[in-house]
Amino acid sequence: MEGSLAHKRALVTGAGKGIGRATAKALLACGAEVIALTRTQSDLDSLVRECPKMLTICVDVNDWEDTENALKDVGRIDLLVNNAAIVILQPFLSVTEDAFDKIFGINVKALLHVSQIIARGMTCCGGGGAIVNISSQVAQSALRDHAVYCASKGAVDMLTKVMALELGPHQIRVNALNPTVVMTARGRIGWSEPTKAAGMMARIPLQRFAEVDDVVNAIIFLLSDRSSMINGVTLPVDGGFLSS
Repeated sequence: MEGSLAHKRALVTGAGKGIGRATAKALLACGAEVIALTRTQSDLDSLVRECPKMLTICVDVNDWEDTENALKDVGRIDLLVNNAAIVILQPFLSVTEDAFDKIFGINVKALLHVSQIIARGMTCCGGGGAIVNISSQVAQSALRDHAVYCASKGAVDMLTKVMALELGPHQIRVNALNPTVVMTARGRIGWSEPTKAAGMMARIPLQRFAEVDDVVNAIIFLLSDRSSMINGVTLPVDGGFLSS
């Protein structure tokens, strides 16, 4: 599987921490040339210290014009992982305009914009490509205090399907990955309260949360030639949560 990624050029957004960082490193290990994109320069600096061959772009994808400028000379990209996202927890009756705009701005608008830029390049090169959008199980299952986040990931799922429909004729595959709780550093903090964790865990038949590698391995699969006939899916990585 990894062999099909050798000599490909990949862009990973939200690559400073967690799933994005691990994905960028995994793609590099598979022989791809990887561009890690995030808004925090210190995260990119530490990533390059770990992986000297890693290429980097520092930009806030929520800024439309800055993103256009940052990516205009990025060159050929064969693989795109849209991982950049934000979570702001608010009860439905307390949702603020600012929180709504921030969540949809990064989780949906920026994802669409980066994908437009990269997909245009893919179509011009004529070699096709693969895009993986990082969604969530909350796109399909409601979670208290996550009203806007759930809605944004639901939008990502449907955007993925439209992208797959319109980009498929150009041999560009687009799929979404829908993880359950993932044990990133942030995930461990967010789900450290035993009662909260137990309530979610009870709904997962495998009786555990996802580790980062569980998600990264699925991303690598969807980017590889092993999934060459998979297009427009929303793939749960949830231990059976959505099917239980």
